[in-house]
Amino acid sequence: MTETTVGIGGAAESTDMVLNIGPQHPSTHGVLRLRLVLDGERIQSAEPVIGYMHRGAEKLFEARDYRQIIMLANRHDWLSAFSNELGVVLAVERMLGMEVPERAVWTRTLLAELNRVLNHLMFLGSYPLELGGITPIFHAFREREDLQHVMEEISGGRMHYMFNRVGGLKDDLPAGWLGRARQAVAEVRSRMGVYDDLVLGNEIFRGRTRGVGVLARETVHGYGVSGPIARASGVDFDLRRDEPYLAYAELQDVLKVAIREEGDCLARFECLLEQTHASLALADACLDRLDELPPGPINQRLPKVLKAPEGHTYAWTENPLGLNGYYLVSKGEKTPYRLKLRSASFNNIQALTELLPGTLVADMVAILGSLFFVVGDIDK
Repeated sequence: MTETTVGIGGAAESTDMVLNIGPQHPSTHGVLRLRLVLDGERIQSAEPVIGYMHRGAEKLFEARDYRQIIMLANRHDWLSAFSNELGVVLAVERMLGMEVPERAVWTRTLLAELNRVLNHLMFLGSYPLELGGITPIFHAFREREDLQHVMEEISGGRMHYMFNRVGGLKDDLPAGWLGRARQAVAEVRSRMGVYDDLVLGNEIFRGRTRGVGVLARETVHGYGVSGPIARASGVDFDLRRDEPYLAYAELQDVLKVAIREEGDCLARFECLLEQTHASLALADACLDRLDELPPGPINQRLPKVLKAPEGHTYAWTENPLGLNGYYLVSKGEKTPYRLKLRSASFNNIQALTELLPGTLVADMVAILGSLFFVVGDIDK
């Protein structure tokens, strides 16, 4: 019996390669690292490596009083600062059993929706940029500037507004501000066709996103994915409608929740775009209501030293990127005993371990960008 050995070379064998995407890679929005195991051009496994930007905000909450923690809270998702503040003050107000003036409730709702539009415009412009289309980002920043002007006028800040206070808002509205805000909303709405036509109507964009990175509904539930990403996979849940807070209970006729069933990159972008249109409509409704309200207080008078009673509570809100929750534990002191943050991006980004295996490296950027995350919201 004769044995013949034929040399076939290493090319015929399957060889795995480990590839690190990030940190500080253009596709990872900063200091996120993806550890990919590749078989040729196809991804076998993916591991998001987080923590490069961790600042220990949850521990710092315990060393700051209830006025100071607002400053820490508004920074983890730097595109949604007003919404981040909102969750903290709602938790403290619930602990205190405090009723907030009606003008503050409607103003908070208005500013939360304007902040949502600002957040979404950034991703509506940057996602096409990651796929090679540079034009939309210029439009996005122009629209953002219109809204940033009115947000800066009312709060004094461009990104970190620090306008929420326990019991209401920092100051009343400047004279004529409602008219300027209404004009800014109208200008942004008049130019939203850029994203409806220039982006969604682009066959290259649709080719890169349709059917790519399909996120199953079971994965959404398993990883706690929320926000427009979850709704793009058919998970019909929005706190503004299902557990209303602020003035959303009175806005149910205006509030439209964007839902898609496909769960791919294109569906996630469509949900984000549709939600932006819905937020502009909500902002107009809030402006109409504020025009009707008589003059009145914008906040409650607080004691010099604010102490929450002993106990615990959980306040969650529908932040632009998904569910944002604060679990507050108080021992009756002027500082929280514990303030645990549940951020949207932290849960959403974990789904990459399910989304990326089996896909091509060329589609990795399209999938990663469609999750619309902020790294500070992951590394809390």
